[in-house]
Amino acid sequence: MSFVGVVDVLRGKPRNPVGPDGRMALADHFRELRARLIRSALVLVVSFLVAIFFYDQLLELVRDPYTQAQTKLLKEGTQSQIVVRDATGGLLLQMKLCGVAALIVSAPYWLYEIWAFIVPGLHPKEKKYTRMFACVAGPLFLGGVALGYYILPKGLEVLISFVPDDTLNLVDFTTYFSFLMRMLLIFGIAMEIPLFVVLLNLAGVVSGKQLGKSRPWIVIGTMVFAAVATPSTDPFSMLMLAIPMLILFALSEVIARTVDRVRGRGNNSTDQWADDEVSPL
Repeated sequence: MSFVGVVDVLRGKPRNPVGPDGRMALADHFRELRARLIRSALVLVVSFLVAIFFYDQLLELVRDPYTQAQTKLLKEGTQSQIVVRDATGGLLLQMKLCGVAALIVSAPYWLYEIWAFIVPGLHPKEKKYTRMFACVAGPLFLGGVALGYYILPKGLEVLISFVPDDTLNLVDFTTYFSFLMRMLLIFGIAMEIPLFVVLLNLAGVVSGKQLGKSRPWIVIGTMVFAAVATPSTDPFSMLMLAIPMLILFALSEVIARTVDRVRGRGNNSTDQWADDEVSPL
């Protein structure tokens, strides 16, 4: 394939006439999708190569929560050591760590490619909701990840403290890395749940009044979720996840009630829908 052909594949321009409303032939849609997937893959490969260059810094970032817990445990007489098993363990760890780092670093680009492919087929109202979701979801997710990274040393300290006295605790690095990623993902997704509540309200599925009536169950459910999701059994880690979620839930209820009041001016409030459902008339 010539250089011009490669550029044409990467651009993914339609070969058939595009309608006035932006409609394209099915083959052109697949051609566009192929181009976006190839561009995303190339950016991912470049990010992976860059991550390999910064492998030592990434390794230190991943190992830091365990190092903090290890230092505190050593003062209490509990010995713990991180190890890499098998001859290929180090190589697999490097590939996995750099792959995850590349996926995260390149996320703004491949998420944009997904967005750019889907948005033309949405209605104006759907576009408005998805823009709001894209603007808010990212910072919330990153905030949850940062919170999980902050409390992880305390969680590791509690978990390793169950090791019997005079026993050396060996932590496999690959297993530890998977555990770290799983916990950060849980914290990140947990911060997104109140945002989905707001979107449901904007879609007319849930009203602010219904959220207020369900508030006790929301508090109980949040506490149960935090207790199950946190990596340790100490109340500190559970509260560090539950409190921000409850604050976000309270904020989402305020937003939902505000939206309902605005819609009530046009007789389209979701609260009004809820009242109509139970009305004897």
